[in-house]
Amino acid sequence: MSTCATVSRALDEPVSGTAATATTWLLLEQPGPWGAKALVSSHLDPALGRALEAAAEGTGVRVALIRRPGRHADLGTPAVRRVYAAHTVPGNVWLHGAALTDPRRLLDLDFTALGRGDHTGFDAALDAGPHTGDPLALVCTNGKRDRCCALLGRPLAAELAASGVAGVWEVTHLGGHRFSPTVLVLPYGYAYGRAQAHAVKEVLHGVQEGRVVVEGCRGASAWERPGQAAELAVRSAAGEYAAEALTVVRTDGAAPRWEVLVAHVDGRRWRVVVAQGESRPPRPESCGASVLAAPARMDVVAVEEVAAAVR
Repeated sequence: MSTCATVSRALDEPVSGTAATATTWLLLEQPGPWGAKALVSSHLDPALGRALEAAAEGTGVRVALIRRPGRHADLGTPAVRRVYAAHTVPGNVWLHGAALTDPRRLLDLDFTALGRGDHTGFDAALDAGPHTGDPLALVCTNGKRDRCCALLGRPLAAELAASGVAGVWEVTHLGGHRFSPTVLVLPYGYAYGRAQAHAVKEVLHGVQEGRVVVEGCRGASAWERPGQAAELAVRSAAGEYAAEALTVVRTDGAAPRWEVLVAHVDGRRWRVVVAQGESRPPRPESCGASVLAAPARMDVVAVEEVAAAVR
């Protein structure tokens, strides 16, 4: 059976620079079935879902629903559910969690503060604190958005859970269905495509050591897509895999060509030229799409180390 993921894999479409963008992720546990737009088509109150979408708009916060791997029959609303917030910008990376009985309390949050990396309001409003468990591995499994996420994502989430990965959750939407199974790893916010269980375990081991695994990486959600591609290219060129070593300082230009300035914590800087190309031949970008398209791709044209004085 041909799917958008099998076509993308067969064409060896590059995954770099394709991650969803968010400085901060807000994740709410919501068991049961999910619709295509899960915040308003699940067992979560749709009015609350719409209010959360509105509150997050323009703040850098991305709201998603999560559930534990397994069957998702309607077993009723849980009395207590987990909620996480994770900020992914280097220099201020954190992952905090809480347990709450009334998800409407999320509307008390200052989403602008969350987006810029301030967790004090989140902690105070929800009696939250730093997450002390394993890193989170969020596997996209929402088959109502794209069948690849269910066909490929759910078996991966189940395999990880069965093998003892404590931080694995299913998540509603990470974008890039054609790269299924897709995984987001927190707290650092790096996304991966065409993931396999052994590779995800290697990524999680790296997270525990403060390292980034570049192979299969779609990019860091803290950056826009040209910055994602540029940062990964610098990692490969410089052999730098410490999670918070690099920052995208500035992105100049507009599609189809950008110049991205990437800085190292030790003062080194790189100028990276990124060009937007097209992944050919045209094909449906997702299994539900009827229109043929050539998906945009981020091609790194040049990586040049520059004097630290460049601003």
